[in-house]
Amino acid sequence: MSNARGIRNNNPGNIRKDGSVWRGEVAGPDKSFKTFETMAWGIRAIYHLLNNYRLLYGCDTIEKMIRRWAPPEDGNDTESYISTVANLSGVPRTSRLTTTDRSVMEPIVRAMLRVETGMDVSAADYNQAWERFLKHKK
Repeated sequence: MSNARGIRNNNPGNIRKDGSVWRGEVAGPDKSFKTFETMAWGIRAIYHLLNNYRLLYGCDTIEKMIRRWAPPEDGNDTESYISTVANLSGVPRTSRLTTTDRSVMEPIVRAMLRVETGMDVSAADYNQAWERFLKHKK
């Protein structure tokens, strides 16, 4: 098992605790980051957040999404994050995204997991995550 926090917590996007309770979230020992019951729930949370970024804040490109996800004012190397996700996913950083299209979003989320944890997870986890995202958009 990996020592990466996002893998240990089934939270590969390293979503911070914020007082809200997410579908699939469980109590965990981490004081700063959420813990999910399974990796699929953690990935579903990423799909959900990115969809909300588009709907609520107009973040409809990799560049806009990552600037919100990992802002430089939080100490992130946002420019490198954007470039890495665009390169690994094969999606240009300024292309308009449809967050309800799996063929668009899965490569982006896979690339984000590479940045966040240094690894990828199983195809089964992505399949379950996408099904849960479609079923539980709210």
